[in-house]
Amino acid sequence: MPAETIRKLQKLITESDNIVFFGGAGVSTESGIPDFRSVDGLYNQTYDYPPETILSHSFYLRKPEEFYRFYHDKMLCLDAKPNAAHYKLAQLEQAGKLKAVITQNIDGLHQLAGSKEVMELHGSVHRNYCRKCAKQFDAQYMKDHTGVPLCDACGGDIKPDVVLYEEGLDTNTIQKSVAYISNADVLIIGGTSLAVYPAAGLIDYYRGDKLVLINKSATPMDRRANLLIQGSIGEIFDQIQVE
Repeated sequence: MPAETIRKLQKLITESDNIVFFGGAGVSTESGIPDFRSVDGLYNQTYDYPPETILSHSFYLRKPEEFYRFYHDKMLCLDAKPNAAHYKLAQLEQAGKLKAVITQNIDGLHQLAGSKEVMELHGSVHRNYCRKCAKQFDAQYMKDHTGVPLCDACGGDIKPDVVLYEEGLDTNTIQKSVAYISNADVLIIGGTSLAVYPAAGLIDYYRGDKLVLINKSATPMDRRANLLIQGSIGEIFDQIQVE
């Protein structure tokens, strides 16, 4: 990574106390969590349907056993640890520079690293509820159960509080995210292809001229970035000093 690029990013961060971070799967893949949209050989060998089909609301209702087999194997990565990007973002928030993290991830790693103001656009594996009596369950309860997890109080089916395909995003989370983005001085987007809507459309609310885009590959928004950085988001944030 050219030193000049890091210097430019450092300058933007140093001079601002109104930064918002918008992140996607690439932030978590560096912690060992797979991007479930990637259809690799393992998926093809193990599952009869692509991930997007399995993780849809209609499939969850129609084939809950297959849904939970995939969810248990691929989504409940409870041993994953935050990486340098997670920790640096938490430090920036504690220093009063970062106002919020807006994430498409559902793994809770930002909170584990110490971030407080986290907008989870697609929900979290750490929140689960009985569809019958609404009792709450943690991720470990889901991990410990094979097949369709059932409520220990009433026997009802337990559903993860994650947004499946065909489901709408939480209105309150969207409104708060829009407010943070539209008022941000610096908007840093990292680890996302910006191909998943409606989440990706949120960046259209940014009104500033300090848009930083960090990703390993090209995105449809590259031309709009004021600072474009291609590389590992963890390695890049690891070089940033919190002043």
